[in-house]
Amino acid sequence: MDPTNHRPEEYDHGGAGHDGTARPPRPRDPLTPDFGQPAPALARTVRLVSGDFMLTVNPVDGSEIEPCPPGERPARPAKRTADERAELRRAAAPPVPPGPALPRLPLLERQEERERLVRLLARGRSVRLTGPAGSGRTALLDAVADDCAGLAPDGVVRLCGYRKTPGELLHDLFAAVHHAPLYRPERSQLLELVHDIGAVVILDDLEFGGAGLDELLDATPECAFLLSTTPDVAAPSADSRLEEVFLAGLGRGSTLELLERAVGRVLDDEEANWAGDLWFESEGLPLRFVQAGALLRQRDQLRADPHAFAEHGYSLQTSPQTSTDAPPDDGDTDIPLPSLADGAAPAALLASRLSSSARDTLKFAVALGGELPHQAHLPALVGDTHADAALAELVGCALVTAVGSRYRLAAGVRPQLEASGYADEAAEYARTAAQHYAWWAGHPSVTPERVAAEADAVQAALAALVTSESGAAVLLARTAAPAFAGGLHWGAWERALRSGQEAARNAGEVAEEAYFHHELGILALCGGLLDRARAELEASIGLRGALADKRGMISGRRALALVADRSGGTPPGGRTAAGEEVPDARHEESASPSGGAPAAFAPTEPPTEPVTLVAGTAAVPGAGPVPSRRSILSGTRRNLVAAGAGALLAAVLGTVVTLGATSDNDRPEHDRVKTEQSAREDRDDGGLSADESPEDSTSRPRDPGEDGVVGTADDPKPSASGTPSSRPSASGDPSGKPTDEPTGEPTDKPTGKPTGEPTDKPTDKPTDKPTDKPTDKPTDPPTTPPTNPPTTQAPPSSPNTSTSASGPAGSPPAA
Repeated sequence: MDPTNHRPEEYDHGGAGHDGTARPPRPRDPLTPDFGQPAPALARTVRLVSGDFMLTVNPVDGSEIEPCPPGERPARPAKRTADERAELRRAAAPPVPPGPALPRLPLLERQEERERLVRLLARGRSVRLTGPAGSGRTALLDAVADDCAGLAPDGVVRLCGYRKTPGELLHDLFAAVHHAPLYRPERSQLLELVHDIGAVVILDDLEFGGAGLDELLDATPECAFLLSTTPDVAAPSADSRLEEVFLAGLGRGSTLELLERAVGRVLDDEEANWAGDLWFESEGLPLRFVQAGALLRQRDQLRADPHAFAEHGYSLQTSPQTSTDAPPDDGDTDIPLPSLADGAAPAALLASRLSSSARDTLKFAVALGGELPHQAHLPALVGDTHADAALAELVGCALVTAVGSRYRLAAGVRPQLEASGYADEAAEYARTAAQHYAWWAGHPSVTPERVAAEADAVQAALAALVTSESGAAVLLARTAAPAFAGGLHWGAWERALRSGQEAARNAGEVAEEAYFHHELGILALCGGLLDRARAELEASIGLRGALADKRGMISGRRALALVADRSGGTPPGGRTAAGEEVPDARHEESASPSGGAPAAFAPTEPPTEPVTLVAGTAAVPGAGPVPSRRSILSGTRRNLVAAGAGALLAAVLGTVVTLGATSDNDRPEHDRVKTEQSAREDRDDGGLSADESPEDSTSRPRDPGEDGVVGTADDPKPSASGTPSSRPSASGDPSGKPTDEPTGEPTDKPTGKPTGEPTDKPTDKPTDKPTDKPTDKPTDPPTTPPTNPPTTQAPPSSPNTSTSASGPAGSPPAA
């Protein structure tokens, strides 16, 4: 068969092989990967603008931050319209429980307070409403908000102060009035934007006072606040100009009316007396009577059907006077009223008559510190597809109340349930909640805004597992923290990062601890806390360096470079933002190693004064004066290379000196320098005779010629053989002195006078360029002013110390 003609089975056109047997079809890649074979989901990243930074929330290696490009900076945020604000309020309202609508209870004995609050807000005054938990503050705020709908140009803004700081509330106010998606202004921009907001702000469950409250009020001078707090919250400062309104309990008649509305019928005399005792014990708090109404409704159901709650596991407890065998004449079972203790603390009795799903929901709420998971999570947490209906049971019994856009246990309910055994398996329920939230928060279909709305329950699960179940807490914090950042709930982001850092340290997970340090550094940098950002980023870089996490280290160094840029410094270690080394400062001339080349011979005795070692221009080709006294080993590659070159140069110079010393044995006696000879100053030229360059086989003629000027055209040329000249020197000293200097001499200009005398105008830059080959110019001092800088000369008692600026560092001076 021709090789280009393929067999039918290669294209799956044939249903049988060569032997005629049926062949199974080849598996094909699915056309739709979502059906049964989902493709691996990519990491969910969010890009947002924080001040003048562009922040990319990366849940894998850590968030990346950089200066925001000018073209991507958002314009000044515009304010929302009235319709947009209304839609936002509806979205922020707590979810409506499934099932039939619950009756709305009236607002009793609050008309006077209601009108007073509206009058004060209409005049632009801010009011602090103080009342105990369960006094009906939230219901009164709802009524006042409806009355103030048209008072301010920016309408009514509802905020929740539960576990919020002043800065977080300012950001919430900005987001409620302005339309700015994926934008979080910095502090100065935030204050400028909220300064122009004119709205009636209804703030429930405020948890701070004093200086924090003054900060909030001073930043929003055009807003009128209605603040709702409890008596245990710190009082405002004396000059805060806040109106104080105290909310007390209801009277006895109003509590009876409220109880009848909650029950849905008129009370008999026995029930009225029981309600009177309850009013005295509870001080007229409306919450207690709403819960008492739920007790009476359950009693009515039991009187109609003794087995009404049997399916929930509740067994009827009859009184000793009543027999369950013979029902009463009116057809109703005689069910006694709850005791006064049960009326004052009804949570355990009410919960015992609820469904199993509702009781499990209460156990989750107790394990999460009172936070109730959203009703959409209840089927997965409880394991019942109809568990979302448990919310209606709990709201109808007043065991949970609305706090902002969610529900939590009502005041006093949690300790009552804990006393009844609902906290016995709290650790198991908290671990189940943490595992569920970790899976849910990391799912690609869940938006960061949805995760931010469930922040309180997630943080409660983290707090419950930080010490006991550190591994589960790390997983939850690692998954939820990036979602909080992308959802612009940065208060929850910081708390999740700190909880995750503590859990990672307890669990010994170094990589996760480095991640949390990095994220805390990014958060501090966005907030302008440079010292904290530097400390967190350095800790993260150190941990990631121990783990050889190169990508994480580069990300941390880039952020650390921004910190250094904002603080006016450079990153530690002399590195750039990407991790490269920072080069040293460049000079116009080449710089020799710091301190010059090492001497070939050590001094026999220490000098009596500081001695400056200067490398001669002839010793190091191409080297100029030393511009600075930096250490040779400065931590960079450039200085390491210079140090190696200096060491190599010292070895070469030592070899040259050794060869020159050994070659002196063949010279005549008069050509050697005697130890008893001293360097004397010649009065003719002001120089030192010992510093003069000798005329040997490597030196040039020193005869100035007929014109008496050295370096002119009439100077004699050296002999072709290279033998030393016998002409005496100009100073009268012997000209046959040996020297250990290299043969290289400067070619541009003479080096001038020896360095024993200071020059008139010293300069910092050399003008000579040494070469490796000798030239014909003499080395005697010229008539022009020298240009070499003065150096410190060693005392005569140190003969081996190099002090000449024109000789090599390893040449011994004349004694």
